[in-house]
Order: sequence, then structure tokens, then C-alpha cells
Amino acid sequence: MDKLLLFLLLLFFLACSSSRQEADTADDTKIILKDALVIDGTGAAPRQADIAIFNGLIAAIDSQLDTSDAKVINLAGKTVLPAFISAHVHIGTLKGTSASAENFTRGNILRQLRKYQQYGILQVLSMGTDRPLLFENQLYDSLKNGQLDGARLFSAGIGFNVPGAVPTGSPMDLLYRPTNASEVPALMDQLMQYKPQAVKIWVDDFGGTAKKMDRSIYQAIIQEAHKHSIPVVAHVYNLEDARQLVADGVDVLGHSIRDQLVDDDLLTQMKTNRVAYIPTLTLDEFAIAYASDPEWMNDPFFKQALEPGVYEMLSAPDYQSQVKKDPQYERKVLALKNALANVLRMAKAGILVGLGTDSGASPTRVQGYAEHRELELLVRAGLTPLEAISIATQNAAKILHIDKQYGTIEKGKVADLLILEANPLTDIRNTHQIDGVMKAGQWMPREVVE
Repeated sequence: MDKLLLFLLLLFFLACSSSRQEADTADDTKIILKDALVIDGTGAAPRQADIAIFNGLIAAIDSQLDTSDAKVINLAGKTVLPAFISAHVHIGTLKGTSASAENFTRGNILRQLRKYQQYGILQVLSMGTDRPLLFENQLYDSLKNGQLDGARLFSAGIGFNVPGAVPTGSPMDLLYRPTNASEVPALMDQLMQYKPQAVKIWVDDFGGTAKKMDRSIYQAIIQEAHKHSIPVVAHVYNLEDARQLVADGVDVLGHSIRDQLVDDDLLTQMKTNRVAYIPTLTLDEFAIAYASDPEWMNDPFFKQALEPGVYEMLSAPDYQSQVKKDPQYERKVLALKNALANVLRMAKAGILVGLGTDSGASPTRVQGYAEHRELELLVRAGLTPLEAISIATQNAAKILHIDKQYGTIEKGKVADLLILEANPLTDIRNTHQIDGVMKAGQWMPREVVE
């Protein structure tokens, strides 16, 4: 009887706790985040302030806000910044040590979006390798609108690549592969049924190992996408390809230029044409880092983000030896060096640089962790922590065309917030010290539910 009574009391306590939690985070509850150091994402200097939240929106930012009729959360000693936005990821095909089409399930998509959320990333753009399942039964609309737990998902749908046989089950086996420009309009009409946020194209010969997309084809893709008012993001590697794409109207370069340093002519052309730049620096670091044990290999913040089995794979001596012996290894080392130099040149020239990592494309490109590591690499390249944070918030929101709602801490915008235990302006690695993540004014779970 005593055990039964204890059990019933425990159930009652949990029910009450749950009810209080729901009441505390209800949309119609006014919340005051009190006395936080606020980095608003605009590039402005940080300031000590209170943040008022009502109905999931930021209602005010000021010192000594009226706290009557409000739930007050004391954040003295903590830093608040906008939740991060990653404008180049891949969703659903990664699981364990494999990346394949069979992994693309509703459950896997939701799990990965919860992982991004856990790491303070609340908006992601999946870049061209999504599959029809995502767009069935209004799943995509629900994710895009934030109605399901996890980061909001924006999609480029199915991307465009070159003709060629691709193994069935590859994450890239459903891409559009026009053989000539005349095929593009019909394919673009097919893509538009998914209401993509962007159109993805691959323009790269991957170090001479693949055919490069013909210029007439990507010109047609850009023209057709623009008829639908949809921006085009190009996978690019070489300077001359980037120069031609910019001249032909591309909207975003989705990777760094890595074969050589950018010149002033391209910078001027990009600024004139308002072409944005997503450097994906971690992609190039991850390509060479595992030749040895990188400094962050045993960091819990890194290890907790890994898929099962990946740590064992990466730390195995034969894997490290394989990375070192890669015939492309020296090319990849130079790629990272050029990428770091070029992102600094882009930013200083006034090009819109946004956060993106290519995380989720392979087990080595670690979802959630990669976005924080990207900030470290931006600082290593010569940008300030404040500039790096703006790249991960305001700038990425602009690239996704969602900056009217997200990306900065301003009155009227959605209260997507990342709360840190320490100031990232003194050390950018302090973004690892996550105290909490708030999505539309509600606290999100800190653990990923598998």
C-alpha cells in the first residue's frame, strides 16, 4: 500500500510539474529574460539588457523592463544571441557510418533536426539532396513552419548535376541530370512542385575525376529559376568557374573558392551583382583533420554530436593512414588554406558571407558541431568573433530570405535564442557552453530523443 501511495504521489507530482512547465512556456505568457549580455546579431556592440517575449515574439529589448505580470528568468552573467542558421546542410541520408538513400526516413529527418536544435541551430537549408518523402503528407510544411520539434527545415528540393550513372541508393541518385539546355524548363517545373527555397547546381570536376556541367545548361537553370523568383546556389571549387557563374547570374556560391586566391575583379563583380558566399570551411578541414588526432577529437561537445560508430571509425589508425595517403591530400591542404584566405577577402570586400557547413553529407561532417567549428575557423581566418556571429545569424537569414522574421534580436522578430554560460566575444569557443535554446519563446529539450 505504501508503495502504491508513493507511486500515485509521484504521478501527481509529474503531472503538476508538466502542467506548470506548459503554463510557463505558453504563448500567452509574458517572459522577461533579465539582465543578460545581448549580442543581437546585427554586428552592434553587445549590451546589458532585458528581453521581453510575448506570443513567441520579441516584444522589447531594454534595461530595467517592467516585470509585472511576467515570468522573470534571471540571466545575469549569461549571454543571449540569436539562434544560429546554417544555410548549407544535408538532411536525412546520414545514419551511423553510412550516407545512403535508405536512411532517408521521417524518423531520421526529425532526429537530425532535433540534434541541430540541441546545438542551438534553429534554421537549416538542405541543399539539393532531399527526396519526395519529405514533401508528402505536409511534412515539409510542418517542419518549415516550426510545428514539429527540432530546427526549422528549408529545402532546395532536388538539385541539378551532370548526366552519368549513379549507383542506386546513393544520396545523389535522384538529382536532375539534363543532357542539354532544352530539357531544363520541364525539369524546373517538376522541381517547383516542392516549393524550394533555392535551386542547387553542381559545377565542379572534383579534381579532374568528373565531368563538369556545361555552361549552356547552368545558364538555362539560372534563367528558369529566376522566372520563378527562386535563387540559385552553386557548388563551386575553382575561381574561373565562380567568375563565369557570377557573370551568368548565380545568386550564391555555396562553397569556398579553393584552387587559388580570389582577385579584385571577382570581388567587384560579386558585390555589384549581390552574390552571397557560403564558405563551408569545416568541409575542407574535416577532409584532412583526421589524418591525425585533431585537438577537438575527445571534446565531449564533438563526441556527443557524432553518429554511432563514427568516433571509432575516425580514431582507427588505418583510417588516419588512409586520409594521409589520399592522392588528393596535398590538394585538400591547399584548399583549406585558400578557403581561409578567401573568406576574409570576401568579408572585407563587403560580400554577404553566411554560415553553412555541408554537415550531414557524410559521417565526417558532423551535424551541430560543424556549425560551431565553422565559427572558430572564421575567427582563425581573421574575422572577429562578433563578425562570425553575424555571419551565423543575420547574414545566413538574409541568404535564406527569412531575415524579416529571424536572425537578429529585434522587436517583432521570432524569439529564437541561444543562451550561453560565457561570452563568445572573449573566446568564440564559448558557444559550446550552451545554457539553453529557446524556439519561438519556448525552451527546447537539451537532449536528443532517439
